[in-house]
Amino acid sequence: MNFLQVALLRSYPANLTTKFAVGRFPIGLAFDGAHIWVANNNDNTVSRLRACDGAIVGTFNVGTFPEDVVFDGAHAWVANSGSNNVTKISGASGAVVGTFPAGTTPEGLAFDGANIWVANSGSNKVTKLRASDGATLGSFAAGNQPRAVAFDGTNIWVTNRLGNNVTKLRADGASLGTFAVGTFPLGVAFDGSHVWVANANSNNVTKLRASNGAPLGTFPAGTSPHGLAFDGTNVWVANTGSNDVTLLRAADGVHLGTFPVDESPQGIAFDGANVWVANAVSNTVSKL
Repeated sequence: MNFLQVALLRSYPANLTTKFAVGRFPIGLAFDGAHIWVANNNDNTVSRLRACDGAIVGTFNVGTFPEDVVFDGAHAWVANSGSNNVTKISGASGAVVGTFPAGTTPEGLAFDGANIWVANSGSNKVTKLRASDGATLGSFAAGNQPRAVAFDGTNIWVTNRLGNNVTKLRADGASLGTFAVGTFPLGVAFDGSHVWVANANSNNVTKLRASNGAPLGTFPAGTSPHGLAFDGTNVWVANTGSNDVTLLRAADGVHLGTFPVDESPQGIAFDGANVWVANAVSNTVSKL
């Protein structure tokens, strides 16, 4: 049974939520196939938790104010907003493989199968790094204060939190358009056909057609939605202001449930069976 089938079978009852202590002010999350990686912003560390039971199996020092983490199949990459670089960590050993310049105030990350894309909120650009060696392949204009990045299989999508829009970039960095969404967009996720954007100040999410950026709907979430994750069928939204997670059906945006977590949930990730949420103020991650 593949992970999409697992997602179809889960009911995600709220009373099965568990939580695990991590570092201080956890924000970003990534799944590597067996572990959850957590960027602890106020500790300058990354925690690695075993997905099956939440046990911490490593804590690794990175740069200053880590914001996000992404896995490339062999390594975890961490965006360090305070030190203007990214850290590359071996997924097998936890050893730091390298630290690479990544523009001004790197925050969001995405992997396209060969390269790491970094949203630089301080310079209104996106940096492209070659995953094999961290070499800079380009720096490309985005919108006003880019925050998060997603790969749709062909192109890169960037949320611009002060522009109230998203930018679509071709793999060579050429702009394919800028599309209006809600107010203060933060998280972004791709569901196989559509791009979903969390609009923190609008308390909703926007669904766009990935092929042309056409708006397909705006759907209520909780208070101050931040992170997004797709589980194969549904979209999960971490609501920083209401300390909960909203579940939306990806096909039509229908609200399927709201589940409480700890304080100030931000990052969110799907591991093939469960949803993980980084609760920044509580210094925990929740597993649903």
